[in-house]
Amino acid sequence: MKRTGIANLPLHPGRAPRWLFARMVRLSRAIMDVLTVEYGKDEILRRLSDPFWFQALSCVLGFDWHSSGTTTVTCGALKEALNPEEHGIAIAGGKGRVSRKTPDEIENFGEKLALSTSMIENLKYASRMAAKVDNAAIQDGYTLYHHVLIFSEDGKWTIIQQGMNENNHYARRYHWYSENLKSYVNEPHSAIVGDNKERIVLDMTSSESSETRKVCVDIVCDSLRNLKRDWGLLTKGNLQTSLEEWKNPIEKQRIELLDMPRNINWGLMRKIHEFQPKNYEELLSIRGVGPKTVRALALISDLIYGAKPSWKDPIKYTFAVGGKDGVPFPVDRKVMDESIEILRLGIEEAKIGNDEKLKALRRLRNIIPNLEQKF
Repeated sequence: MKRTGIANLPLHPGRAPRWLFARMVRLSRAIMDVLTVEYGKDEILRRLSDPFWFQALSCVLGFDWHSSGTTTVTCGALKEALNPEEHGIAIAGGKGRVSRKTPDEIENFGEKLALSTSMIENLKYASRMAAKVDNAAIQDGYTLYHHVLIFSEDGKWTIIQQGMNENNHYARRYHWYSENLKSYVNEPHSAIVGDNKERIVLDMTSSESSETRKVCVDIVCDSLRNLKRDWGLLTKGNLQTSLEEWKNPIEKQRIELLDMPRNINWGLMRKIHEFQPKNYEELLSIRGVGPKTVRALALISDLIYGAKPSWKDPIKYTFAVGGKDGVPFPVDRKVMDESIEILRLGIEEAKIGNDEKLKALRRLRNIIPNLEQKF
């Protein structure tokens, strides 16, 4: 069964103490040294794209199971720990303003890894599209504030990004993996773990939204006159008046909760029309196309042309290894045991002090009861 890579974590303000962060860097470097030799770069990227394994790693390094810092601090520690020339893996990006340096860091690290120009450009595109998709194509109320691209000298990559919801004070984590990716706009994520499920989410990446994506492209490639006519039909007098005509109150609530735009940036629409995107990925990739544009086009596709998008939250009530009730699939003890075993080997073989090794192994053992409580 297809899974999407999302995790919900409560927002915890503040910073990790410097002594703890330094220790996390040292321990993560030791573990990565072993895992690189034992399993190779591809397996490390694959494991980091698995929210369960990433969560377990953060606990081993010293972080609480449920904390938004699980993402930001663990990625920060890994970024300092991994040496591109030694491990063949680099991490670009980070939290807040650092995330905006991702393209430049891809360039710098790409040169150190002797990547071709085309590989570097592909990595930049992957970084930009993953951020655009999770900020605009999936509208779940979580605004991205953390983004890292982890890539190897072979050009393979994993993306881990996190958004925050200021209303419910939770963070949500999104995982991507290049080897699982068949499309940036159709079920693109790699795995899933989460707690909270939002009632209404506009998910343009769902396979259920495929017809809506097609209609959105047709709309912008058609004449601007027709687009203005369609928008006028919806906004004649008042957008809420149009919504009141809907028979299903849940459908009205969907639009209200999404804060549908009252107007359209016609300058941007002209730019999109002149570009003539061939598909939804091209449409979404155009600079300036953001959540409001996506919502407006989805609204026209739905109300005027009957192409309904998915309003289901792609998150599931389960960890990546499954749920006790078999939803979305049964617990895979083999996967869980393999994940734990990889971390255990990394710790035991790492060149660190015995005291630090024992504490890390103790934290690893403590993870298992916490997991079982969730199933």
